[in-house]
Amino acid sequence: MIIALGCDHAGFHLKTAVAEHLKSIGCDVVDHGCYSADAVDFPDIARLVCHSVLRGEAARGIMVCGTGVGASIAANKIPGIRAAVCHDYHSAHQSVEHDDVNVMCVGAQIVGAWLVKDLISSYVTATFSTEEQFRRRVEKLAVLEREAASMIKPE
Repeated sequence: MIIALGCDHAGFHLKTAVAEHLKSIGCDVVDHGCYSADAVDFPDIARLVCHSVLRGEAARGIMVCGTGVGASIAANKIPGIRAAVCHDYHSAHQSVEHDDVNVMCVGAQIVGAWLVKDLISSYVTATFSTEEQFRRRVEKLAVLEREAASMIKPE
């Protein structure tokens, strides 16, 4: 599986552990930065990660920022992306199984290198359920997205 990976400066120190673990479990990594602890704006990195997923260059994305919250907000602004903050094993796999999440966001200030490995393994090995109720709900999310897009008036 190819994973698009990105972080902001707050997540930079954890990104190396994330990339190494992804590679150790057989994933290829597309690294969208950042590449140092110098301050960057997480929406810029989220755009790169999400576009990589939407273009099919990566099957899923992982964003690492301070709490995961900002990255999740930014990613969820992009149509076609379903991002979730995952700080526990259960949400890391259930977000994929029930909600077809394609970008997992984690907080470097919340989880450490040992826990993030479990989260990644859980996320990467999960598959979207074939059960009708989950498929129906994800389709309703897409409808909400299209409805919201149609309400935006061009400037």
